[in-house]
Amino acid sequence: MPLGPVKQNGRSPVILDVDTGVDDALALLFAVRHPGLRVLAITCVAGNAAVEQVVRNTLTVLDHADAPAIPVAAGARRPLIAAPHDASHVHGSDGLAGLGLPAPLRAPDPRHAVELLRDTILDAPEPITLIALAPLTNLALLARIYPEALQRLERIVVMGGSASTGNATPVAEFNTWHDPEAAAIVFSAGVPVTMYGLDVFYRVGVRTADCEKLATHEDRGARLAEQLLRHQLRVCAGEGRTEPGTATIGDAGAVCAVADPAGLGTALLPVQVELAPGHSRGQTLVDRRVRPGEQELHGMADPAARIEVAIDVAADRYRDLFLSTLMGEQGAL
Repeated sequence: MPLGPVKQNGRSPVILDVDTGVDDALALLFAVRHPGLRVLAITCVAGNAAVEQVVRNTLTVLDHADAPAIPVAAGARRPLIAAPHDASHVHGSDGLAGLGLPAPLRAPDPRHAVELLRDTILDAPEPITLIALAPLTNLALLARIYPEALQRLERIVVMGGSASTGNATPVAEFNTWHDPEAAAIVFSAGVPVTMYGLDVFYRVGVRTADCEKLATHEDRGARLAEQLLRHQLRVCAGEGRTEPGTATIGDAGAVCAVADPAGLGTALLPVQVELAPGHSRGQTLVDRRVRPGEQELHGMADPAARIEVAIDVAADRYRDLFLSTLMGEQGAL
């Protein structure tokens, strides 16, 4: 099945589920500006920051993007089972690099995120792609409370997981580590899933010279992106995961993959989420073997959900797509 959603009038309907920190903000700026995407709703969940801060950050970013009216709703305040753990050491105390941005002018939707998801999906005349850039708690709740809505989705594109190393732990990526039970529910829900994980996450980078172009742009959304990317430059330099002088666009890469699916290489592979306590909790176990092993042959393993795992990305293509969209070179919204 192709990665991209069904298009109506040339624009693909999407919902974003976010825990708006720095790279979620970059993803939002891109999503509302790309002429091929139609953002129907945005749902918020605890992750990078507490859910109240995530809602505020999301509304603030939409203000800076001069985005049209899009319903934004607060969702789960904590993972299904585990205690919440934010990522303020990466995203700043406010989740947006400590920029001290003004309070948003928009108000959130009064519905719970799960109710907004249900209403938006069931009311849409065509299937929607749900882009999940956060822990999957809201989606797991949707799967349990309103499974008929989840099944109406075209597919779910998840920024999360890894087929190699992790960042929250040596083997677990933050979003799946934050709520592994939720990830396990969503991966096995029977809806097509694409996992845009750490194997491609850090490879799409913006250079210092690109930031300077954004800094001088007349559009305040582009200028906000520059400030966020400057923060990313400092974080990435400390982590050593990107080339020197390069900032990852992070979650925005998953939205690029929906807007331009030809830039992403995937493989349909069995994936399980490790739920047991210990060092491997939250790991996405991606089975890349070409034939079953003894565990399967002797009936000692439960079947794993098969999902599309991102294994390659056209990094320069997505960098150029991201920058051209933010600078208004992809056409008017």
